[in-house]
Amino acid sequence: MFKLDEFKQLVRDFGDVADFLVIYISEAHATDDWAFGNNVDIKQHRDLSERLTAAQSLVEKDPLCPVVVDEMSNITASRYGALPERLYVLQGGNVMYKGGKGPWGYSPEEVRMVLQKMK
Repeated sequence: MFKLDEFKQLVRDFGDVADFLVIYISEAHATDDWAFGNNVDIKQHRDLSERLTAAQSLVEKDPLCPVVVDEMSNITASRYGALPERLYVLQGGNVMYKGGKGPWGYSPEEVRMVLQKMK
């Protein structure tokens, strides 16, 4: 949620050259586990229903693109090394950009530079 506005600006600026998708994964900063003091109040998901409910809080912030959820086995997060968050640009099934792990390696500005080259 920290850089959601920057992400939304990417969607606005590059929606004509890229399809955007958010995959909601395991909650990295769950309030019943390890949390930032000023973060959203979401507990660790015990089942898919809880993960869907948590993802709804993101949908309500209107990320301007589809939001899907990872399986409870966390297969997507595992395969993409996405915990707690990570940005990717894919083209034709190939990884064109693999961002650093968030929150410190989460850089919408780097994605912007990659997408500008694709325009």
